[in-house]
Amino acid sequence: MTDTVSVLFTLHAEAAPGTLPRLLQPFARRDLVPDQVKARRAGDTLLVELGVDAMPAEELHLVEGNLSQVIGVRRLEVMRRARLRAAA
Repeated sequence: MTDTVSVLFTLHAEAAPGTLPRLLQPFARRDLVPDQVKARRAGDTLLVELGVDAMPAEELHLVEGNLSQVIGVRRLEVMRRARLRAAA
């Protein structure tokens, strides 16, 4: 059995042309597709929400670390929404 977690990453980042693709790379590297992607610009800041309904629990801290290291990220918050159990 694999533990999964529902998670929402909320980011404040520099509003630059390459920011969104860089924020999606940590997911793509792990064959994960976010279930929710919201982004809007507020002046020179990009406000982004990336949600995954069933992320493997062991991937959570890796993705969080990768997102925090993306150039232009000013703030990152992680909210676990629920824990699920999936059959292996």
